[in-house]
Amino acid sequence: MLIINFGRLVMLFVWGFLLFNLIHPYPRPLNIFINVAAIFMFFMHGLQAAMLKASLPKESPKMSGWFQLRIFLFGVFELLAWQKAQKKS
Repeated sequence: MLIINFGRLVMLFVWGFLLFNLIHPYPRPLNIFINVAAIFMFFMHGLQAAMLKASLPKESPKMSGWFQLRIFLFGVFELLAWQKAQKKS
């Protein structure tokens, strides 16, 4: 669980780094790379949340908006934490 929490913290720093580029752009070549990385990360984390939501059985409880946001922000680290919690119950 320590590694998962460390990964979540790293993801917050990555999101901050990528979003800071929108407010105060970095120098030209780095700016383009960071914009591409931000678009890719936005797309991939959104895809992870959508795929998990679509793969849940109909009779399972609905995913809350907060849980969907956590999946979007933390990506695979939140999915690993969710999977670990599912195994316990």
